[in-house]
Amino acid sequence: MTVTEKEIELTLGTTNAGKLKEFLAMAQEFHLKLNCHLAPPGFDPEETGSTFEENALIKAKAAASLTGQLSLADDSGLTVEALNGRPGIYSARYAPGTDADRRTKLLKELADVPAGKRQAAFVCALALVSADGQVLFSRQVEWPGEIAFQEKGEHGFGFDPIFVPEGHTLTAAQLSPAVKNQISHRGVAFQQLLSYLAGQS
Repeated sequence: MTVTEKEIELTLGTTNAGKLKEFLAMAQEFHLKLNCHLAPPGFDPEETGSTFEENALIKAKAAASLTGQLSLADDSGLTVEALNGRPGIYSARYAPGTDADRRTKLLKELADVPAGKRQAAFVCALALVSADGQVLFSRQVEWPGEIAFQEKGEHGFGFDPIFVPEGHTLTAAQLSPAVKNQISHRGVAFQQLLSYLAGQS
């Protein structure tokens, strides 16, 4: 059976529409037929893990429990060497308010850190679990780079406007979505997941 002949029912363990859009765009490149949707109302698991992988698994199992479907979750964030790995798993809660507020706080914390000492990495952990909560796929990918001195770019979300990927001069928010999906932490992790799903079809 080819991957185009079978539709895969999948719940994403998130309420973030941006993540759903990214995932569906990448699935289309793999010619996978997905009936994929966000987690339903009531999805709000407590992320008690101490690692990205643990939190991804918590969210995937919670989505599967709520829906009785194959479920996928990611836990991602930014680690900064000069901040001893912060914000890490607390990236989404690094500062109250919006993504812009979190970027502002990070730039202030790094105000005295010179070029060449601003290394950072985006991290994405993915967990795919069956309807009964069994782990089918787990993967963590890092995207190395450094923190810029100011925001640039209109694409992406989160810390993208202040993250310059290794080997690039543009921020993640200046890259086209197509390019970002090929090289980012989430993009590479999702590509590996989609390869797995294609093999299961």
